[in-house]
Amino acid sequence: MTSKRDYYEVLGVNRTASEDELKSSYRKLALKFHPDRNPDNQQAEEQFKEAAEAYEVLRDREKRALYDQFGHAGLERTGFSGFGGFEDIFSSFGDIFEDFFGFSTRGRSRSRGQRGADLRYDLTLSFMQAAFGTETEIDVTKLEPCGDCRGSGCEKGTQPEICRQCGGSGQISRSQGFFTVRTTCHVCRGNGQMIARPCPACRGNGQVRVTKRVSVKIPAGVDNGSRLRLNGEGEPGQHGGPPGDLYVFINVQPHEFFERRDNDVVCQVTISFVQAALGDTIAVPTLEGSHNLEIPKGTQPGDVFYFHGEGIPSLRNRKRGEQVIQVMIKTPTNLSKKQEELLREFAKLEKGKFSNKLKHMLKGDSSSAAN
Repeated sequence: MTSKRDYYEVLGVNRTASEDELKSSYRKLALKFHPDRNPDNQQAEEQFKEAAEAYEVLRDREKRALYDQFGHAGLERTGFSGFGGFEDIFSSFGDIFEDFFGFSTRGRSRSRGQRGADLRYDLTLSFMQAAFGTETEIDVTKLEPCGDCRGSGCEKGTQPEICRQCGGSGQISRSQGFFTVRTTCHVCRGNGQMIARPCPACRGNGQVRVTKRVSVKIPAGVDNGSRLRLNGEGEPGQHGGPPGDLYVFINVQPHEFFERRDNDVVCQVTISFVQAALGDTIAVPTLEGSHNLEIPKGTQPGDVFYFHGEGIPSLRNRKRGEQVIQVMIKTPTNLSKKQEELLREFAKLEKGKFSNKLKHMLKGDSSSAAN
């Protein structure tokens, strides 16, 4: 009896080879010694089996650990004694050979239930609708099971027939050397059945396109790019599969007065320089009516005030943000003679105050220099 070669030697890798390295090496050997590439070559067949056996052991962590410690004798504990033939190899490595050669070596079952496709709807809301939420209805065009044939695709009183091409399996089998290659039946498209007399309403598709009105509840606080999912409102599934979902994407129109920043609303109010200097009480619009804002004496351009809890509700905890009010001061125009006289007098007083302040500053600097 011929002794077995070292598995690492067979695959041409070192003993620390990774899983990817093992798979890459085995792929090269499988392609090189593939029986279809080496017809009637007994040595190539043996090398093909030898490479498969080596890869089967080294890709399994437990088997590899036993082999590393005890060699071929250690594998006897697992009951593994190699492959009996090509069918065993193809059965064990079916998914790998599909990657290698581009087809499956194992049969596939008929089409199972497939989930329906998701749909998208773009919905535009006003600023206030997004801030406080709303409920609206939208028209969605999608496929629905045909009402005449109830989704079967067959004319009333008829049923699907078994496909004569594939005998109902949904696949066509053909041999390539030691492989059995199965491809989807081109006649029934893998369904295993044929519709001899199609439903006139849906032309055998089992589905018709309809426009359905769907109610959408918009929660308070949504923003541009927010996405709402309506479960089961997408396209219907196939072969008994569940329907898809409808995703509603939100677009919010800008507001003429408010600007949103996260959950805060920002606005600007303009006051006169007299109001800024002397102080005043003004009415400021909010998302819900208006509130009075106290303008203190000496308010400067760009000063910011807040209405707490007057912003937009959070989607997470419903807590509202702030309303941020930025003050802008307007310079008067088209002054009357009386107003100009008063302002000039005011300017003289301001100039005098500034000159006295400057003198004190200079005097202080001189005193400091003398000391």
